[in-house]
Amino acid sequence: MLEVRDLRVDYGAAPALWGVSLDLRVAEFACVLGPNGAGKTTLINAIAGLHRARSGRITMGELDLTSMAPHRYCTAGIAIVPEGRRLFTRMSVRENLEVGSYRRAARADRRRSMDYVCTLFPAVRDKLDAQAGALSGGQQQMVAIGRALMARPRLLLLDEPSLGLSPAMVDVMFRAIREVNATGTAVLLVEQNVTMALELAGRAYLLDEGRIVAAGSPQSVFDNPDLRRVYLGVAPGG
Repeated sequence: MLEVRDLRVDYGAAPALWGVSLDLRVAEFACVLGPNGAGKTTLINAIAGLHRARSGRITMGELDLTSMAPHRYCTAGIAIVPEGRRLFTRMSVRENLEVGSYRRAARADRRRSMDYVCTLFPAVRDKLDAQAGALSGGQQQMVAIGRALMARPRLLLLDEPSLGLSPAMVDVMFRAIREVNATGTAVLLVEQNVTMALELAGRAYLLDEGRIVAAGSPQSVFDNPDLRRVYLGVAPGG
């Protein structure tokens, strides 16, 4: 479904990603691991159309996304939950969710999508008329995920959804993400919680200094000595 081939993204004159390739099948759950500064957020943002590729290709089915205007990525079936949530804090929860369904196809199913989000996150139903900025961090993350789901995406991109949340809220969040994937929505997760990410994903990629250094099943990536090197600075055999 999603193919990334030899992707390069620069920040000014400095390369942030180069030679990055990955695949995601229909309804697959994959994760991207790596330390701070590895390029994980840049990769997710490039797939969402928020960063333009200098070279390489991103395709979604038959669509070459790298030749499309960024605002068309959502039409292709991609939705992102960015790091830091980025809600409209002075708007109500309901209004934030409705923003996610601005596409014509999504607007037609707005009520059904709203019901789905409220079923997935019961706490959101009780806060629909509350100002988004007044919610707790965990509740805001629920709204951020719900807003992305209102677009009825085929591919959900998640950038550090557990950041700053309590362990109990992390469990709630990942249980909901697993349910979303079970309905047939493909998920690409960027996450610092290595253990949780590898438990959820069916495929894993390890990113370091802008390059994919390991890829495969979660177990194979967990056993790869590059994982220890990237996270702990331990050389293979050390």
